[in-house]
Amino acid sequence: MLKLQPKFDLHSDVVSDILRKEALVCRVKDYSSAVDTRILNIERDGVILYSWKGATETTRIGKYDSNTKQNKLLYSFDKQVCVSSCSLNKEETLLAVSLAQNTTGGERLKPISKCLTLLIEISPINNTKVLKAVDCRVKVQFLHQETDRRSVLESHLLLLTEDGYVDLYHVLLTKQEGYRVVMANPERLPKLVERIVEDFSWVQWDGHTQRLYYLTHKDKFLLRCLQFYSNHNFETVLELPLELPANPFRTVKFVNLGFDHYHMDRPEKELIRMEVFTDTIGSMCVCCSQPVKDKQELIYTLVLVHKNCSKTFRVSLGSDQLQQKTTQPHPLFIPIGYYILVYLQDYFLHCINTRQQEMLCHSLFFSGQNLNSGLQCLSANIKVLHAEEQSCGSLLDLASGKIHDADLSPAYLLQILQSDTPSKCPSSKADPQRLAALHCLLVYMGNDPNLELKIIQWLCDNVNAFESFDQIQEFILASLYRISYEKSLSLDKVLPYSSVFDKKEVPVCLLKVPGVLCTTEMHIECVLKGKGFWTELQWNTERTKYLDAVPNPRYRPSHVQREWNKLRSERRPSSLMNHMEENTKKVLSMVDTWCLDKKLVPLFQEEDHHQRVLIGLTVDKLREHLNRHLPRLGKKKIDSLVVSYVAKLLELIRHMLESVWLKNNLGTHVLCLTQQGSPAEWSVFHFMFRILEATRGLCLPLPPGYHTLLAVFAVRCLPHHTFLQYIDHGFLQLTETFVSRLMTDLDNSDANERLKFSILKRLPQPMEQRIYHMWDHPVSSASISRNYVRTLLEKPNRNKRFGSVSRDKPSFRPEFLPLTYLAKILSDIEEQALNPFEEQENVDARFVEETALKQSLILLGFEEK
Repeated sequence: MLKLQPKFDLHSDVVSDILRKEALVCRVKDYSSAVDTRILNIERDGVILYSWKGATETTRIGKYDSNTKQNKLLYSFDKQVCVSSCSLNKEETLLAVSLAQNTTGGERLKPISKCLTLLIEISPINNTKVLKAVDCRVKVQFLHQETDRRSVLESHLLLLTEDGYVDLYHVLLTKQEGYRVVMANPERLPKLVERIVEDFSWVQWDGHTQRLYYLTHKDKFLLRCLQFYSNHNFETVLELPLELPANPFRTVKFVNLGFDHYHMDRPEKELIRMEVFTDTIGSMCVCCSQPVKDKQELIYTLVLVHKNCSKTFRVSLGSDQLQQKTTQPHPLFIPIGYYILVYLQDYFLHCINTRQQEMLCHSLFFSGQNLNSGLQCLSANIKVLHAEEQSCGSLLDLASGKIHDADLSPAYLLQILQSDTPSKCPSSKADPQRLAALHCLLVYMGNDPNLELKIIQWLCDNVNAFESFDQIQEFILASLYRISYEKSLSLDKVLPYSSVFDKKEVPVCLLKVPGVLCTTEMHIECVLKGKGFWTELQWNTERTKYLDAVPNPRYRPSHVQREWNKLRSERRPSSLMNHMEENTKKVLSMVDTWCLDKKLVPLFQEEDHHQRVLIGLTVDKLREHLNRHLPRLGKKKIDSLVVSYVAKLLELIRHMLESVWLKNNLGTHVLCLTQQGSPAEWSVFHFMFRILEATRGLCLPLPPGYHTLLAVFAVRCLPHHTFLQYIDHGFLQLTETFVSRLMTDLDNSDANERLKFSILKRLPQPMEQRIYHMWDHPVSSASISRNYVRTLLEKPNRNKRFGSVSRDKPSFRPEFLPLTYLAKILSDIEEQALNPFEEQENVDARFVEETALKQSLILLGFEEK
């Protein structure tokens, strides 16, 4: 499930270099003494601090720069000491060290105390200042604020104690002789300290974001966060009440504050494990786990602050040997992208989707024989390293001193898709894993074109829909969602993500995971303020509350279907139709820039009025939906997002067609209507028909030319009567391009003549008039003649000799052409005959009427002249 990428190896990157340098200093060819190298801390800029025992029984502290791959000695003690905490300021001028009492050695630290904390000048080595000498553990951590100044003459140090308080030291520096940086007035250092936190039981430091999370308890447990800014100021930006068991920590817990190897040798049993993970887009997850007690189940909770909810999972372990393996086990929480992996060695791995958390089917769960985490090569003592970007998790194996970047394995997820095909496994038991794996591949890893091609090949091999979901619809919606999920977290609630949400009754297998019980609590209490990330998080939580109160906030096909049916019935152009056409032009112009050299499948090469209307309407409705629910994004950003969204849809369909085209080795001969289709063409036709079903179910547009291509495959692969039934039932849409080719390419054999007559009967009148001209046939000639005469007779007489008279005339329909023609002539004569007598007073109207009637009878042959 996990793919581990080596990032750092203490032995090869550090120890070998130390041995070589020690041998050089001691002037021996080989120096192979045990150096006892231990990782102490990892700073924000990637510097890894470590200690080792020197050749002369000294303790030395060095640093490894992950950017330059170089080691550097920072400080040497003149004897062996136990370094439990260490931090280096950004300018590498000060080193803070916390030394633990060595109870095994003959000497003890003086004064006798469990911990001695020192502040040491190392550039140059000049002065050492004692900060604390107490009987509890102390953690030290420099702040690393970004600044534009080249030379910073101050540093800020956090000092965190097991007694439950945090001090902030402001260390002023000065330059001597132009390059020596030393503390200014070190005797005044105790006066430059402020107490910033009182009485905490748990604390976590995030160096990349410069945030300090801590847990306090008075009436209730309250999680707070201090945000440190580049101007050295800080503020409380978060207050989140948590439901935790009474006395969750026997001693103060430090998270992500270095590695105290001497304390780890005597670890206390954890009553609860807790960690906080954030992402730059504005998401925040608080993870808590309780140990296994009498019942054979593990309970863990994820508080999704950005989703305004918390989810508690109960996982049945189902093993009587649990107590023999480990006591009070706790899972690892590993952040990878917007997934949180909950891993309990030998039991289960739960990959939780923190963005689409409504249904369990969008998360992966493995247990028992299906569990292959990829972490078996690591020891049980694994630490998760917090990073600013959670695109992949970093894991430190303290036993071996190795750091790995852990990411989800696309090969393993593809195996999940391919192993349980409908033919091999007709039941829906594997559907939730397939659905979750498909979404993980498409959304989280979908920027890889080769990976997308493999998924399309899987779709081609599994054309029939699965029992619980339509894999083509899921492929389309998840891929479309990928182009927008990084724009704003709130798009999760308003954009279509899965066709499962549109089902009237969601299959039970997608709602439950065997062995996992989930309960959700909505509307958590949380107070947020601050700027940057915290502004985004606050807006996400507020928008989530708003969208939870809105019925059906997610964009659905029903938003388009009714209006599209109305627009399809309109014959005349209107301002709305012109607006739709402008939307379509924007989309197709973007598609043109994406596929200039790709013309394997003949798409985007013809005018398709219906699809152009649907493309423009989809853009319009989606834009309207986003402007209504997410106005903060701005109209310009929303317009760009929507156009890209629809253009990506058309591109996805083209990618699918190209893949199936190449798989079946089709050429241009398939566009010839005079030949019968091959089995390969039948497979392509079946796949194209599945795409048509999927898009119709979602009311999504197709690329112009798709219906023409589908009709060509249909007439080659289907019997004529079946082909006509497909048209009558609306499965196939006749386009002018297809019908014109049918009329010109097929000869006038009996079968083809019957097919052409049947097609002409099914054409709308405007298209029928244009198509008749292309068929060299007596019936076509007769029809053209009738249309020509009808046009002449209905054309108004523009050369009236006596002017026009504003008089209503009945409209004549040319049912019987001679009689209609005669009636029209008489009407014109009557109309024109009035003008000469218009100013005369003595006109016998009765005489005029009788004369006109008599003349009509003579012309009709009912009376002789």
